[in-house]
Amino acid sequence: MALDERKLEVLRAIVEDYVATQEPVGSKALVERHNLRVSPATVRNDMAVLEEEGYIRQPHTSAGRVPTDAGYRLFVDKLSRVKPLSQAERRAIERFLIGAVDLDDVVHRTVRLLAQLTRQVAVVQYPSLSRASVRHFELVPISTTRLMVVMIAETGRVEQRLVDLPGPILADEVTELRRLINEKLVGKRLVDTPPLVAALVEEAARSLRPPMTALSTVLLETLVERSEERIALAGTANLARGGLLDFQGSLRPILEALEEEVILLKLFGEVEPSMTRVRIGDENEIEDLRTASIVATGYGPGTMVVGGMGVLGPTRMDYPGNIATVRAVARYVGDLLAQS
Repeated sequence: MALDERKLEVLRAIVEDYVATQEPVGSKALVERHNLRVSPATVRNDMAVLEEEGYIRQPHTSAGRVPTDAGYRLFVDKLSRVKPLSQAERRAIERFLIGAVDLDDVVHRTVRLLAQLTRQVAVVQYPSLSRASVRHFELVPISTTRLMVVMIAETGRVEQRLVDLPGPILADEVTELRRLINEKLVGKRLVDTPPLVAALVEEAARSLRPPMTALSTVLLETLVERSEERIALAGTANLARGGLLDFQGSLRPILEALEEEVILLKLFGEVEPSMTRVRIGDENEIEDLRTASIVATGYGPGTMVVGGMGVLGPTRMDYPGNIATVRAVARYVGDLLAQS
């Protein structure tokens, strides 16, 4: 049945009070703390309807009510207002991130900042090579028969590999190889480069084909086909801040899930552009996380998404505040990557 405006206001008040106090909410407290303009008896009747519809529940006899996963979902979808960050909060984010010296520093500052601002577990995926474009290739001679290949992605991520050549090579030939590779690959997404790398050998002058073959093999094996993804994590201790009803009394399943990088990549790495995803309790596919909620979004320079970030915590979390913070931090990190 559709809930009228008053019942929706009662649900909003229950969610906000429970998030703030960690205590089940009673009708008398709602009337005292919120301007509902009705009697406690009317609020009790509204709460009975909300309970019957599955939006709130009574954790034990003679207690107040707490929201269910369905209640939180309705709150997030219809009732919550995303809190705009204050100027002080925005300045704090900017100051914290602006001093980063390289990509690793950006990621580690970001994950610590998210954990501090939201008081939840924060997760940041390193920019994914599979989504990145090539900014520049550098070839650094180590000896006459060995080169270091350095690839710089548009995200600022740097990958380097040593290549053993089939024979000695001159400085002019290194310069020509560098030119050919950059001409062919700069600006291209890594996922689109395998046929271009393969064509490099055919298009090189006959004398350069042996070293280009060695180079292209390394490019394909270690850069283009590289599948490793990395995750940074912070704020795990925040899980212990909650009340007895959070996580149904046991943190073990949550902690075990957080140790699995594959799980975290699935939760935080598969986010579409310009979208904030909120998964609440039983909506999580991972069974060990069905007492938790996740707020995740993508980030990257401009409209390109190169990774995901977000927070994980109890279903009793400040959804409007966490959504606003995750979005704001993602936007700042995207701007940083665009400038780098």
